[in-house]
Amino acid sequence: MGRTGKMFAFEHFDFHPDIVAIAKGVASGMPLGVTMAHAETMNWEPGAHASTFGGNPVCLAAAMATLRLLQDEYVANSAKIGEFMRVRLERLMDRHPAIGDVRGLGLMLGIEIVKDRKTKEKAPELRDAIIYECFRRGLLILAAGPSTIRLSPPLMVDEEQAQFAVDTLSEVIATASN
Repeated sequence: MGRTGKMFAFEHFDFHPDIVAIAKGVASGMPLGVTMAHAETMNWEPGAHASTFGGNPVCLAAAMATLRLLQDEYVANSAKIGEFMRVRLERLMDRHPAIGDVRGLGLMLGIEIVKDRKTKEKAPELRDAIIYECFRRGLLILAAGPSTIRLSPPLMVDEEQAQFAVDTLSEVIATASN
């Protein structure tokens, strides 16, 4: 929730789902699942459905606090810092031929690592070396797909932390590519 710079990723597109299922993020990791839909879709009789993740006072309080934080600051921060990072990561393409693509929305970013930018030949070994060295330097990043680095920092990340991530990635890619 909020990671793409909007509360829900579908809000970036002309798409309106009939049903939205939410878990984990809605209560900051507390066990809670939520199904959202218009009233005409959710026409079950009372008691027709129950769930072990259907809510309790503690988890519901966590969800309310989480939603307040998302609405008041974290969704906007995700959009702002995500743009900050994406622009800087795209600039790295001029210095690092191993970066085949930078893509994403908000704080859900991907950096495709390639052997050749023209052919887009994937470079999983180089990607793995970059991930390991970033970890060694204090930057936690993840693999996604065959040769993409996934950046998904906490929604409260600030510009200084984001710049550390970009600078570390640049240093590591330069070293690992040689």
